[in-house]
Amino acid sequence: MKVSLKNNAGVIKQAKVGFSWTTFFFGLLPALFRGDLKWFFIMLIAEIILGSFTLGIGAGIVGIVFAFIYNKIYIRGLLEKNWRPASKTDEDILKQRGIYGTVNSTSENKEEISE
Repeated sequence: MKVSLKNNAGVIKQAKVGFSWTTFFFGLLPALFRGDLKWFFIMLIAEIILGSFTLGIGAGIVGIVFAFIYNKIYIRGLLEKNWRPASKTDEDILKQRGIYGTVNSTSENKEEISE
């Protein structure tokens, strides 16, 4: 399933929701190709550390774990960079998955605390 996100300039980007098959098969490369360098390096460090202690098995486990969570992490990162759902349908999908409502509520809480 895909959702469309739009930034303030009107650029639309599609992001997949749910299990990341590309992360499952290619590990940290999807993060690199998406320009998500922060999570690329986090995955790289985790794979190096866990893989070195477990003869590579830990790196595979890191890949499997990130396959379940990376798309959600990526969409939350876009939402924090002021990307918004392009339509009501996209917004509903993100709310059902617990992605969109949580980012907005944390930013609202920050505004309340700063007042």
